[in-house]
Amino acid sequence: MPVSGSWATPGNMVRVARRAEELGYHEVWTFQRLLYPQGHSMGPVYRSVHDPVVTLAYLAGVTDRVRLGVAVLNMPFTSPPLLAKQLASLQAVSGGRLDVGLGLGWLPEEFAASGVSFERRGRRGEEYIHLLRRLWSEETVEHKGEFYQVPPVHQNPKPQPQPPLLLGGSAEVALRRAGRLADGWISSSREDLDRIDERIYIVKEAARAAGRDPETLRFVTRGVTQIRPSGAAERVPLTGSFEEIRQDVARLEAKGVTDVFHDLNFDPQIGSPDADPEESMRRAEAALEALAP
Repeated sequence: MPVSGSWATPGNMVRVARRAEELGYHEVWTFQRLLYPQGHSMGPVYRSVHDPVVTLAYLAGVTDRVRLGVAVLNMPFTSPPLLAKQLASLQAVSGGRLDVGLGLGWLPEEFAASGVSFERRGRRGEEYIHLLRRLWSEETVEHKGEFYQVPPVHQNPKPQPQPPLLLGGSAEVALRRAGRLADGWISSSREDLDRIDERIYIVKEAARAAGRDPETLRFVTRGVTQIRPSGAAERVPLTGSFEEIRQDVARLEAKGVTDVFHDLNFDPQIGSPDADPEESMRRAEAALEALAP
């Protein structure tokens, strides 16, 4: 979805979501960037980003079939009860079409501004997931944990059904956490797609060790997709001609990936705040047509 840069307008969001639905795409995706530190070098794609939960709620009202995903919401920046309430409502207004990607965050400035410690993020995340699922399933919830305290409470309505929880992260401990706890794993924008099968293997082994069926998990790849002339000598996967990119998607499927989404926000010619929004939409709509499933 157009959520970053000059092309990320409400009208363009509707155009892309509806066209994706018409063309048979399975899902549209968003991402989160809370803050951009002054002078940071992370790149223009993160300078101007809409909130993903609000964006997906908006898109839920203008689409009927296509699923709605976020990759990822960083858990430390909101309390579990607040996010549980927001996502339960989003699942309701979308008619059960939500897929939730969760992450731990990596930018110290966002933690500082949110009043949360950067340390022990993994342990915080595990407690968060446990509490989120309890709030979605138990009539009365009381929780006294290392990071969160919840007195005896009710939180309704419950999401029907509970949305799948997918975890991000690239460190081995994060991959194993996804295998133990989540409904799948989402790769980052910096993932080495030539070796993604090695990551998938770790997640599956962790699931198997936890007594879970690894074949039920989803493996979602954020495709940093950039349309460029074909024939480059050293071509990065998902950068090149439409035909080359379609071949890359097939290779990713052979490596065990179940879902690929094309994130055009990460193409500086499209997702930059300085890009021409009309040209960005021209490029995006051409890609929507050419890369349709």
